[in-house]
Amino acid sequence: MGVGFLGLGHYVPPKVVTNHDLEKIVDTNDEWIRTRTGIEERRIADDDIKTSDMAFHAAASALEDANVKAEELDLILVATVTPDTPFPSIACMIQEKLGAVNAASMDVSAACSGYIYSLTTAKQFIETKTYKKILVVGVEKLSKITDWTDRSTCVLFGDGAGAAVLGEVSEGRGILAHELGSDGTGGKHLYEDPNNHIFMNGREVFKFAVRKMPEASVNVIEKAGLKKEDVDYLIPHQANIRIMEAARQRLGISEDRMNQSIKKYGNTSAASIAIALSESFKEGKIKDDDIIVLVGFGGGLTWGSMAIRWGK
Repeated sequence: MGVGFLGLGHYVPPKVVTNHDLEKIVDTNDEWIRTRTGIEERRIADDDIKTSDMAFHAAASALEDANVKAEELDLILVATVTPDTPFPSIACMIQEKLGAVNAASMDVSAACSGYIYSLTTAKQFIETKTYKKILVVGVEKLSKITDWTDRSTCVLFGDGAGAAVLGEVSEGRGILAHELGSDGTGGKHLYEDPNNHIFMNGREVFKFAVRKMPEASVNVIEKAGLKKEDVDYLIPHQANIRIMEAARQRLGISEDRMNQSIKKYGNTSAASIAIALSESFKEGKIKDDDIIVLVGFGGGLTWGSMAIRWGK
């Protein structure tokens, strides 16, 4: 048996903040943001919407899609760097809300790579027969740690959540290979500063990402025993359209075969790939036996990639 996706779900808050809205609060403009990042708008959670609320909505949707009851879950993993509180974890909070009384729960902190780190962790537990069904959530409320006076960062980020239920799938399907990595020497380029705001050295992070995203994409395909020509769809971390394009061009796939939800949601960190995967599947862009590549990078610095043959 393989380990794969039984159900998917996502949630984004209703409030839309466009580039034109940001023009009113910082010295920037729509054309500059679009051409340099690919972002046109983002979703921002109001004060009464917590990280745990978004995680719960995405998780409930994934469980419904998988036709799995909450009490059937053995483990809940939540990738986030913006929990409601340091403890209890978001995973424990949504365990209570879902009624997943039989599940162990923990959060995973790997910034924008967190969802791939969490999927990989879930895969190991299922492969070793330790657990049968695992809920994985990527969720962020980045708006609460964004400096809305810093025009270099406030245009980039958004809020949201994506979720997946993992379990056994038919042989030859599911997760075929993964790659995880980190470079702690680069942590100084992307972190939460003493004022609880995101600090990013954009130039250094960009240089790292345009090298690592394509490299990790190719590596995971080779680990899966596949060729670049086998890839049907690419879901990169939605950080910057130029970084995403570097990965797409390295794989040699057409633009229509890469998710570009960055236009609507901006960079949602650990939720980014989770939302993009769920949305792509629900829009019919992913079909049974398609080869999918997930790839991301984030603070730490971290990176991760995954090759999947879709289907149950």
